[in-house]
This record gives sequence, structure tokens and C-alpha cells, in this order.
Amino acid sequence: MPSESDYISPSLRKAVKDRAHNYCEYCVCPADYSPDSFTIDHTIPRQSGGLNTLENLAWACQGCNGSKHTKTSFIDPETLQETPLFNPRSADWNDHFQWSPDFIQMIGLTACGRATIVALKLNRPNVMNLRRLLTNAQLHPPNW
Repeated sequence: MPSESDYISPSLRKAVKDRAHNYCEYCVCPADYSPDSFTIDHTIPRQSGGLNTLENLAWACQGCNGSKHTKTSFIDPETLQETPLFNPRSADWNDHFQWSPDFIQMIGLTACGRATIVALKLNRPNVMNLRRLLTNAQLHPPNW
């Protein structure tokens, strides 16, 4: 059973989900169409002192959350330097990522973006297949 300090209330969980428009805040897949279930991610992991506060929580699919786990940094494949991972609470998605012309792949614009794509496997096959289907149905990319 989780301790009281691990507990995330239903109202806080709803606030995180609503703020994210029910999309994974990393791979930008909508929960309504994702084969993965969604969960709460601590942008700063609990093991590193992260709290159960709205300011530290993100809505994430299990694929991204499982890949991120307790990581807060990763190696940028271009510069080979360790760099902080994308934090949806303190960074703007458009500063670090863009879509490929067909909207299927995420492209890293910065060391942070590139490292996050690799660390969280943001272009994993099932996610790219979902983006392809949603793009064909004119449901991707989101316009929020």
C-alpha cells in the first residue's frame, strides 16, 4: 500500500490530466487512442526530492513513463554531452521539438530535445504508427 506521501488525490490527478488535454506530455499521443494506459509522472522523481504537487507532475503514457523512470538527464546523440531531459513544467515543447513533414516523427531541435527523444524512445514504432493513423484521420498533430 502506498504511503500517504505517495498518494495523489483524484482531484490532483484530474488537474494533471486536464492541463495536458489528455495527451502524453512527452510523446504527444492522446490517451483516447493510445494502446498504453496513462499515469502520473514526477518530472523531478520522488527519489530526487520531487513532490506530489501540480507543478511537478505530468500526464504520461506508460511507454514514456517507463522509459523515463528516474532519469532527469541523458546523452545528446549529436554532441555526446549529458543534458537535462525535457520538463513540460519548465520548458516549451516548440522550443525543443518539431514534427517531421509528415507529422509522424518528433525531431529534436536542441540537445534537450534530442536527448529526450532517445531516452524516452519518443519515436518508438507503436507511437509512430498511432501518429500515422491519427494524421490520416486529421486528428494529429493536436492544435492546442
